[in-house]
Amino acid sequence: MMPGGAAARTGAAAAQGRARSSGFKTAFRLPWLRRSSVAVPLSRRLPRLMGTALTFGFFGTVGVTGAVYGGQYEAFSATYGQPHDVVARLLGLGVERVTIAGIAQLTEREVLSAAGVTPESSIPFVSASGIRERLEQVPLIKTASVRKLYPSELVVTLTEREPHALWQRDGELFVIAADGTVIDQMEDERFVDLPLVVGEDANRRTKEYLALLDAAGPLKARIKAGTLVSGRRWNLKFDNGVDVRLPDVEAGAALARLIKFEREQKILEKDVLAIDLRMADRIVLRLTEESMAARLEALKKKPTRGKGVET
Repeated sequence: MMPGGAAARTGAAAAQGRARSSGFKTAFRLPWLRRSSVAVPLSRRLPRLMGTALTFGFFGTVGVTGAVYGGQYEAFSATYGQPHDVVARLLGLGVERVTIAGIAQLTEREVLSAAGVTPESSIPFVSASGIRERLEQVPLIKTASVRKLYPSELVVTLTEREPHALWQRDGELFVIAADGTVIDQMEDERFVDLPLVVGEDANRRTKEYLALLDAAGPLKARIKAGTLVSGRRWNLKFDNGVDVRLPDVEAGAALARLIKFEREQKILEKDVLAIDLRMADRIVLRLTEESMAARLEALKKKPTRGKGVET
């Protein structure tokens, strides 16, 4: 008689032989793939100190939420900046130096204000592209580039639009570039000495006006503005209020005649409202009312002789 264990092994072997002979395979579960039925305590599954961290995180969240709704967060941010900027500054990453290149009309303070950079800013959390976009929204700035140099420096390089003249239209005054593009409304005393053009499309014709100023020679400093009339010709306003009406062709030659008459007869010093140079062979004067009355009285006594100046 075989022992029980041997009999069991013999029976199992016989069963396997029958299974193989019948074409079936027996699946065996490997011992190390079996699911353990023993429960592992939760404390052994979580990392150490996880409970402490979760506790502090919960109370921290409650505290921050209370601060936000209570107004303390806004007060803190207004005084010291955003919390992440505060941490960055404590680590030596605050914006301690800003190098600005390319400014002529603008001041450093204006650039920093437009860029939105403050003593509370920090290098890791300022956006170079954001600063560039804000700067290029300033009409006087054509292009801007911004670089961050760790640990604590910003480098800003600007290309300014060059103010070329002032343009008055419909009662409003604008600073314009050489091509006539409006840079900004005239609100800055720095630009008061720029040439002034008046009228529709006069901003596109500033080169013509500047050429007339050069042709005026010794009278240039006395010309305060040029008005484009009907898109064809210019009227010049002098510092004493006299209007000089130029022709639409040969305006330079007309100014040469004005220079001659001013030198010989001091025509601009007379009581006149306007000087018309549109006819090539004469100058027509428009007198003030007082001057006109005196002129008529003089004509009654002594007829005008000769040619040259007509009234």
